[in-house]
Amino acid sequence: MALKKEPEKHVNHERWLVSYADFITLLFAVFVTLYAMSQSDKKKAEEVMQSIQQSFGMIQSGAPSPKMNVLPSSQVNITPSIRPEISVAPGSRASRGQFKTRADEKDFRQIKSSIDAYLVKQGAQNKVSLTITRRGLIVSLKEAGFFDSGQAQIKASAYELINTISEVMTQYNNPLRLEGHTDNIPISTSQFPSNWELSTARAVNGLKYLVKNFDVDPDKISATGYAEFRPLADNATAEGRAKNRRVDLVMLSGDGERGEP
Repeated sequence: MALKKEPEKHVNHERWLVSYADFITLLFAVFVTLYAMSQSDKKKAEEVMQSIQQSFGMIQSGAPSPKMNVLPSSQVNITPSIRPEISVAPGSRASRGQFKTRADEKDFRQIKSSIDAYLVKQGAQNKVSLTITRRGLIVSLKEAGFFDSGQAQIKASAYELINTISEVMTQYNNPLRLEGHTDNIPISTSQFPSNWELSTARAVNGLKYLVKNFDVDPDKISATGYAEFRPLADNATAEGRAKNRRVDLVMLSGDGERGEP
């Protein structure tokens, strides 16, 4: 008896759907896993941020995390700015910059404007005056704000003001001169036999302080004393004599440097 022949199986042309479905399922699982990992990392990052802020007292425990504001690039200003909080203690040294540019007349005006604004904010307009001449930028430190009468040591109360002004001016590589001046009233002490010694000592002390605490090249800074022989005002009045007792910090221009000995 002949065996009954089984009917030929029909070819299934849709088997690829099974493999495709498996692939889609695995791909979905991968993305779900990645999403879960990213959410976990974000949460951990926020927890670390809050922990750091709490440690430094920036926010209180349980307070919402502050939003970080991004400064638009149009508001970025590369000109030097006055920072009143800066206070370099005597004996320390400010961080040295590797690259400096030379200030020109435009920079002098910007520096003068910044320092003038700072002086107004601090109420120190009567202690410092600034002028721009062909020699460069001249910052006059008046005796009343920086030295005791007949003394050459800088007052401790004047350090913050000197530091803020010096930090801005020493960002450039222009030569600096410190020039001491007095009024015409004679002085005769064991330390300072005349106004020559007093004016020179004040200028030298200012030079030493800048070289010690700021990024100043010693070959680009000098000090001199003029005693009472280069007055700004008439020595016949007390007000005029007060203006003449000063130390000028001069930031030399190109013309000013060429005119120096």
